[in-house]
Amino acid sequence: MSRIIHLFDPPTRFVAGTVGVPGQRTFFLQAQDARRLVSVVLEKEQLRLLADRCEDLLDDLLRRGVPRIPAIAPGDLDLEPLAQPIDEEWRVGAMGLAWNPERGLITIEAHQLTDDEADTPDVESDADEGPECLRVRITPLMARAFNARAQRLINAGRQPCPLCQYPIDPEGHICPRANGYRRFP
Repeated sequence: MSRIIHLFDPPTRFVAGTVGVPGQRTFFLQAQDARRLVSVVLEKEQLRLLADRCEDLLDDLLRRGVPRIPAIAPGDLDLEPLAQPIDEEWRVGAMGLAWNPERGLITIEAHQLTDDEADTPDVESDADEGPECLRVRITPLMARAFNARAQRLINAGRQPCPLCQYPIDPEGHICPRANGYRRFP
């Protein structure tokens, strides 16, 4: 299949967001510039891993003394809802993360879910064949802001049960560790 790469270099906005109530939320990555808006669906765990790996990369660059790497996220986080219309382009399969030292930018890639993840090209590859790709190049400050917003989304989910750590639904939770005898609201 001929490969389509949605390149945002740089985006005016790159955020993670959700639609729905905790327990039934759909997670999105959304990139936007003056002319385009691309929204792709990913799993909560994929978002958690992306934010964690991005944070690890930034912390490593900071430890190595790379200039212009912020230690913390900016105080004025983008907490606005996802831009409308939210049209799902595809579901994310493989993801990639890379640091470009010449430009001082972080590249984040989200590749379309396919049956064979072995077909996914390397980060920054412009191969003619492969799954559709969302590629954004962001500053370290934008990356810290993205990570902070992603962590807020992840932590805003259902609260874990104090005994079994499974999420507690809005209508309650029958805890397997209590053999179903206790309901936690």
